[in-house]
Amino acid sequence: MVGVSAEAMDVVFKALADPTRRLLLDRLREQNGQTLSQVCEPLGMARQSATQHLDVLVRANLVTVVRRGRERLHYLNPGPIHEIEQRWIAEFDKPRLRALAAIKTQAEESAMTVPDYVYVTYIRASAEQVWQALTDADLTARYWGHANISDWQPGSAWEHRRVDGSGAVDVVGKVLESEPPTRLVITFEDSPGESRDPSVVTFAVEPHEQIVRLTVTHEKLPNEEMRDGISSGWPAVLANLKSLLETGDVLPQAPWEMSQAHA
Repeated sequence: MVGVSAEAMDVVFKALADPTRRLLLDRLREQNGQTLSQVCEPLGMARQSATQHLDVLVRANLVTVVRRGRERLHYLNPGPIHEIEQRWIAEFDKPRLRALAAIKTQAEESAMTVPDYVYVTYIRASAEQVWQALTDADLTARYWGHANISDWQPGSAWEHRRVDGSGAVDVVGKVLESEPPTRLVITFEDSPGESRDPSVVTFAVEPHEQIVRLTVTHEKLPNEEMRDGISSGWPAVLANLKSLLETGDVLPQAPWEMSQAHA
């Protein structure tokens, strides 16, 4: 697991070892973005106990807290679990496990709603540098393979345009909120011709001394197929962004190609 220290993995495994904390993660998996009261109520758990367990999960980066007004919403962060899966599962038995998961999903008739997707990464950069990386067409072309084009004003359109010379646009949307350099909210339409409401992506940039915590929240997903796609797509894109800002260059191979090779 490149870039993840043994100490960080120890924290993750210790957090997962407790059945109460696993139950809290299950609650967030079923319904992401819950307040402390919402998490506690169906479990019959005291707020103080839940807070202590959630603090452990936050320190392990398994849960992230997003502030919306006066509320603190708790989201399951799949990053560490994704890293565990890549190291101990993906290389060995992924096809068989995927087939078993498909059978299980069909047998259980999975939930009607698709949970939100939240991913958190920490970058050694300023908030202004991260904002520029998210909104500058030339920079997005370097780490994403597409140029994100807009004036990034609320109400303006934006395009996710290929840089292979074709000029093809794979994603379009509208800027809903723009508060440089800390918050950007956009709609995300990867199938513009389809008659469905677009999903919504929020970038929250939180500076702390010499680092930034970047939280990407993808909401209103239409189906599990799209959630599966972004679950491998966002970690790859954000890893490339992090590499560019911290080293001055992107990763030597496009990280999303690795996911395709091991599919």
